[in-house]
Amino acid sequence: MLVKAVVVKAQARRVLARPRTILPTIAVILLLCLLGWIHQERISSGVPFLKGGASLDRDPDERREKELAAQRALFEEEYHQLKDKPGYKAIYGNTLDTLIDGNTRSASEEEQLGPAVNNTIYSFTKTRPVTFSPYPKYNNPEWNAFHAPYVPCIGPTGKKVEDIGVFKGRPRNFPNPGFGSYNVLGLDRNLCFERDTRLGPYGLLPVLNADGDQVDWDSVQWGDLQDQCVERNKARFASHGPENEYVPETQSGDLKRGTSAVEDTSDDKEPVMYTLKRFWRKAGKKTSHRNTVKTTRRAHNMTTRVEPRTALLLRSFSGKTYTENDKQVIRSLVTELSLRSGGEFKVFLFVHVKDSDQDIWTEEAYQEALDKHVPAEFRGMAVLWNEPAVDRMYPRLSPKARKVHHGQFLPVQMFMQEFREFDHVWNWEMDSRIIGHNYDVLAKLGDFAKKQPRRGLWERNERYYIPSFHGSYDSQFRASVETAVGRETIWGAPSVPVVTPLGPKPPVPNPEDDDYKWGVGEEADLIELAPIWDPVNSGWVMRNSVWGYRSPTFPWGRLPRRATIITQSRLSRRLVDIMHYEDLRGNHVASEMAAQTTALLHGLKAVYAPMPVFFDRGWSGARLARWFNGGPRGQSGSFGSAMGWGQEGRYMGSTWYFRAYPPQRLYNNWMGYEDTEIGGDEWEAEHGRPCLPAMILHPVKEIKPTIYSSWRQARQTSPGPDSSSLPSPPTSAGTAASYFSRPPSPSPSQKQSIDSDRGEASHPPLTRQTSASHWPSLGSR
Repeated sequence: MLVKAVVVKAQARRVLARPRTILPTIAVILLLCLLGWIHQERISSGVPFLKGGASLDRDPDERREKELAAQRALFEEEYHQLKDKPGYKAIYGNTLDTLIDGNTRSASEEEQLGPAVNNTIYSFTKTRPVTFSPYPKYNNPEWNAFHAPYVPCIGPTGKKVEDIGVFKGRPRNFPNPGFGSYNVLGLDRNLCFERDTRLGPYGLLPVLNADGDQVDWDSVQWGDLQDQCVERNKARFASHGPENEYVPETQSGDLKRGTSAVEDTSDDKEPVMYTLKRFWRKAGKKTSHRNTVKTTRRAHNMTTRVEPRTALLLRSFSGKTYTENDKQVIRSLVTELSLRSGGEFKVFLFVHVKDSDQDIWTEEAYQEALDKHVPAEFRGMAVLWNEPAVDRMYPRLSPKARKVHHGQFLPVQMFMQEFREFDHVWNWEMDSRIIGHNYDVLAKLGDFAKKQPRRGLWERNERYYIPSFHGSYDSQFRASVETAVGRETIWGAPSVPVVTPLGPKPPVPNPEDDDYKWGVGEEADLIELAPIWDPVNSGWVMRNSVWGYRSPTFPWGRLPRRATIITQSRLSRRLVDIMHYEDLRGNHVASEMAAQTTALLHGLKAVYAPMPVFFDRGWSGARLARWFNGGPRGQSGSFGSAMGWGQEGRYMGSTWYFRAYPPQRLYNNWMGYEDTEIGGDEWEAEHGRPCLPAMILHPVKEIKPTIYSSWRQARQTSPGPDSSSLPSPPTSAGTAASYFSRPPSPSPSQKQSIDSDRGEASHPPLTRQTSASHWPSLGSR
């Protein structure tokens, strides 16, 4: 027995002494062979081996591009199929002859309508328009209890400003909005706007002054009219605003804040804000108050509240040719926003002098630039700026960040450091058009934003509101969003190591403890007309345009961001001041992210106001949600986003996006010009005068008689019967194929020109439970 034990022990020792890596090595080799065989079989057969068709391609970019190409192909297929379905082109060709529901409205909406306009009979319709006054009930007992008296203002005719006309009803076949809602914003959808009653008082028709003579528009001084108006109503408004509390007195604004702490003044130049003040405050002052005007004065014992004021900056540029329609639209903005409201708004023409080598900061040079680049009637309300001034104000930003393409809001920030009397500022694109009443639309956007609670707001903001899919805004939509996001919700400012939040803190630790109270009644710091979405991993070309916002332990790719396409936004003075503060420190993001990201990082109130947006096809709500809210948890961002490079063709049939076709065509038809076989004198004689419900269109450029109308007129006025020598009518300028084909990845120069109007990586959902230390570094998409 002893011998056997010795033998077994020796054998055991030899087994245990063998290399321990042999068996695992053999197992790994066999596994690799198996995987290689399966992969080869997949390639040969074309059959995916993972459930759902997941690819094992080594190149992730190739894999992603294949998926995006498949999305484009599917969208194109659905897009063309809808040509044979109800709703195709239903937004076009609607006229006064097709109005319905003329008396369907609420009592409060009916109170805004007055008697027929001046008893005028229009040749193009038997229907008589009514006056439309969407303003507060000035000087009634309720008004007088909380406001100083309202004093009417004088317009360009020398008479008190009058209200415009509108037709009751809406076109029978006009579709419901794909995005947004009239009811949610409080807009009357059963009003229809026609060009003569809408723009006639602003020059589309002859306008007579108080003496019965035709108004000479070149002699009108809109800057003076606005200044005189606010002087009449000065008891209602504060003449000055507070200092920028976030910036030391030597780093911002007016004479007390005349220089940046880092501004280079070694060349003996005066601080940049001193320079701007000398010219910007001069605008419109030469002839102001030349007539005696009745004013209101605030008594020492008055308890009425001071009303907020808003500046609207019309973004223009040197060398722009102002069409007659441009001028009519600007006149309507000044009249309806500023003069008729008694000065609640003030409209500025904010002109970028694009030649950076041209010194405009002398008396002679500034006036010369005004005379050269601004029509005479608007010079008193024009404010000029150039990039050298921006460079001096923000030297810690790189030259690329300061260019208007990435720094569109930098001059707006400089403007608001000087004009402290304004509580809010609208950044307004010159190529947008309000079909509707200017004051009505902007006031309703502000009212909606003010009513929104902060609980769940960022999550509602990040997706289009689609009524046919989401249901009622305040109940079904809110509940569905909260279900989708669960506890992954933003509540106050996120914890970001390189940012010290300057906004208010939540009143309770958890949003579940707030009964949708926080934020209600609070003016929004930011109002956007489209979703405020997360651009990381979206494929949008500007998603990684971040300067600053980093430290040795915090790479910039971890910075949470938000964006909105089209920079037509309302910003509060507080938000602009914080943006100014961050840019002075060298922290900056691209224009479409600047206001949104600052609001997010500092815990401010940002609101996507669901403006009605229409489509030229009858998309179902489910398919709109698929193509425009296709990201995780139903958001608009992330991989496959409609804002991604090569995916923006989804917007081609909408009324609001910088690559959309319908805005130009709708507006051409509305103005009486033929476009794509609709509109023009002959068409209107047969079908009636075009009219549209309230909406905002973008882009609308160079409105004048179209090439179609010019061609038809040339043929009609040809001196001989043979007009064969005249050119054939042109075809439509755009085609679907030009959008659906995948463009190559943008070059740096293409990225600079994505939005021609300006000439100018991946982290988890941001939640109250997510700390910055848990965010992975940015991906490349």
